Amino acid sequence: MIRPLATGLALAALMGGAAVAETFEVEMLNKGSDGERMVFEPAFVQAAPGDTIKFLAIDPGHNAESVDGMIPDGAEGFSGRINEEIEVTLTEDGLYAVRCTPHYAMGMVMTIAVGDAEVPEGYLAGRVPPRAKQRFEAQLDNL
Repeated sequence: MIRPLATGLALAALMGGAAVAETFEVEMLNKGSDGERMVFEPAFVQAAPGDTIKFLAIDPGHNAESVDGMIPDGAEGFSGRINEEIEVTLTEDGLYAVRCTPHYAMGMVMTIAVGDAEVPEGYLAGRVPPRAKQRFEAQLDNL
């Protein structure tokens, strides 16, 4: 019993620099801590490939889904049902735009930047309602 434990501890020490994936919790809210209505909190997450985003249904009537055409090439989109808490593990570097379907026009959006994310040319061109576009622009200032 001592030998396997010692071997395991030695291996753990050798791998001390190995990255461990994180889980970020994002709340879906009717009103955020800053008084804004219909928000994801936080509205911007900087993650690493392999990290997980857990969307928490704090207030009823919300969902989280990726926005078509606003996720990295090769990434798989996701869509949760209304009032559903979902977990999404993101593996591709880039920007992931997320919306609440019923409150998209009200600007209920968030941005997840994975790895070395840059804003692709024309990222917001003609794709989103004005209030959502305004919030996306503010979120992209975090890059």
